[in-house]
Amino acid sequence: MLAIGKKHEAWVVDGIDRYERRLKKPYDLSWRLLPHSARQEEAARTEESDRILGAVGADEHLILLDERGTAFDSPGLARHLQGRFDVGAPVTMVIGGAYGVDTRVHARADRVWSLSPLVFPHQLVRLILAEQVYRAQEISAGRPYHHA
Repeated sequence: MLAIGKKHEAWVVDGIDRYERRLKKPYDLSWRLLPHSARQEEAARTEESDRILGAVGADEHLILLDERGTAFDSPGLARHLQGRFDVGAPVTMVIGGAYGVDTRVHARADRVWSLSPLVFPHQLVRLILAEQVYRAQEISAGRPYHHA
């Protein structure tokens, strides 16, 4: 996971840890947190996009979180992630900054995913992602965590 922002806030740490402890390779998570820009709007978007692009390897399958992206249901996310893992592709999910990311990050993304047309606080998105990756792992393994 790659996110613009500060470390996990205390209220979200326990939730993220709850799911991370249950994750097994290749679903295990690691977080790369990049600092916010001190600039505003377009300048911030550009600076933070530079940081994101500098942190992403050429071989990484990039899933960009954006409310204007396309939705996955949980089984669809499980199939998508498992498909990437089956071919050995490292998967990186990106949470941009408050002003979003620029067109270069969108162009680099292999998939633009919308959790919802609503906008959520970044800390909450981190917790949702941890739970959804855990759910995807359980769906792929055929375990009963997810009830259709």
